[in-house]
Amino acid sequence: MPSELLKRINELANLSKERALTPEEKEEQKALREQYLKNFRAMMRQTLDNTVIHYPDNTKEYVRDRRKKKD
Repeated sequence: MPSELLKRINELANLSKERALTPEEKEEQKALREQYLKNFRAMMRQTLDNTVIHYPDNTKEYVRDRRKKKD
């Protein structure tokens, strides 16, 4: 799905360079971009949740735990 999503976003971007997009194409482009960003943010959140900070005193702190402290 992500590669198909990105492929369609790029098709619409290239099409917009050739001619003006129809209102339906603009709505589709907007929805696809929102979905792409939603997926990107979810993947980034997952990456950060699995990231560990190692301190010189051999202690470890997960980024997800650090975020909870600031909330």
